[in-house]
Amino acid sequence: MSQEIHTSITAEEIGHEFEGHAPTANVSDYAIEDWITLIVFWLMAGCVFLQFFTRYVLNDSYAWTEEIAINCLIGVVFLGSVMCVRTSRHIQVDVFYHYMPAGLARVLATFVDIVRICFFAYGCTLMWRYVGIVADEQMVTVELPRNIVFYSVLVAFVLMLIRAVIVFIANIRRGYSVLERPEEFQTVEG
Repeated sequence: MSQEIHTSITAEEIGHEFEGHAPTANVSDYAIEDWITLIVFWLMAGCVFLQFFTRYVLNDSYAWTEEIAINCLIGVVFLGSVMCVRTSRHIQVDVFYHYMPAGLARVLATFVDIVRICFFAYGCTLMWRYVGIVADEQMVTVELPRNIVFYSVLVAFVLMLIRAVIVFIANIRRGYSVLERPEEFQTVEG
């Protein structure tokens, strides 16, 4: 067993580690769903804070904050999934592609893209049918239709479908996908 070697470092040296320049944000890297997700996230965070404040500081909790926060969380999850589809950031197993012949890897990656498109198309169909079934439901604590939540999920599925088709076309044009060459999709920071 080897012994760890610790090098002494002064507080001033530690402070100099934080002098690096922050990476420049590029607004063009973000799409409309990113901004909508950010807005819904902060609406959710505001509701959670308001619920915490009214419950523990005022000792009189607003009941509607929990329902709105939960519905916002649903929106964040599904709209965040649109971002993941666009940037190919969903969980994926790419280790097999490193051990396959390139032609087989290309065929399998194309198959995965087609299955993903079919999945999102089916999700759109299911959500459309579900929205029709629960069309007249109201939220429990707020006089708003529950369709707001279900339509946002439907819109998210439609956007995921559109983004999946765009990714598929880009993969075909490029000749490879993130599954085949994940290193090509790594972003360099700083």
